[in-house]
Amino acid sequence: MLNIVKNRYLYFGISLLVIIPGLIALALWGLPLAIDFTGGSLLEIEFEAASTIPQTAEVVELYKQLGYPDALVQTSGQSSLIVRSKHMEESEKGALIKALEEKYNASITVLRFESVGPSVGKEVATRAAGAVALAALAITGYITYAFRGVPHAVRYGVSAIIAMLHDVAVVIGVEAIIGHYLGWEVDSLFLTALLTVIGFSVHDSIVVFDRIRENSMIYRRLPYETLVNHSIVQTLDRSINTQLTVMLTLLSLVLFGGVTIKHFVLILLIGVFSGTYSSIFNAAPILIVWENKEWRNWFRRKKANEIAS
Repeated sequence: MLNIVKNRYLYFGISLLVIIPGLIALALWGLPLAIDFTGGSLLEIEFEAASTIPQTAEVVELYKQLGYPDALVQTSGQSSLIVRSKHMEESEKGALIKALEEKYNASITVLRFESVGPSVGKEVATRAAGAVALAALAITGYITYAFRGVPHAVRYGVSAIIAMLHDVAVVIGVEAIIGHYLGWEVDSLFLTALLTVIGFSVHDSIVVFDRIRENSMIYRRLPYETLVNHSIVQTLDRSINTQLTVMLTLLSLVLFGGVTIKHFVLILLIGVFSGTYSSIFNAAPILIVWENKEWRNWFRRKKANEIAS
């Protein structure tokens, strides 16, 4: 039989190698928050011809003249611009569009205008963090109750949360890196993707845990490590096939979908892949570490090797 749990510390190490660079990026650069969380205005405009689109520096200078010194401008397609600035009223937006049309003698179409006040943005950020925390608590409680017939049921809930936090750390770390280099911002769609990843991660972990529960009643005399490994192998095909169909669909959307959803879909793709990995190689092996209380021997082995040498 394929022995997956034998190399559990290798899998934990791979997870750390993926998570640590993201956490370093998060500490150095932070998350580039969109106006959904910080407050401000986003204006996306399209010029009638690509030849009339101004340089981004010129648009920044025009914003400064109108009282918006911290505007960020980026191109979108061949004839569109996306401008982020501090909070702007509807009347001020109209004056800005008029000034752009007069300066560049071009017809401008407003594709999108979003404006969020600073207090609303702060409230959204607070509620987003609360939503993730509440989801973690609810999942722990539900899994503990669902597995109440199994010894140490709370371990299953905690292990699922640790695997879930692994996926959250991977997604946030990757977002910090690509946000810094590609300029993608954390908005409400990112939060939606993150909560979806949490759901996928926990769902796959529960599939494995449920098979462990079933086998613990059938193979009572098996060592716990063998029982867990047997359960993982039994659910391996189902887990991979289920998640692979989702990942292939998301990959096609990343390659051929629209620009507006590419960020959202890419985060989902990364999160689903991470969730598949963590549910197989992290969640169940954590149960074995906990059952065997292996942390008691981590430093003893090191000391024994030092004495032997």
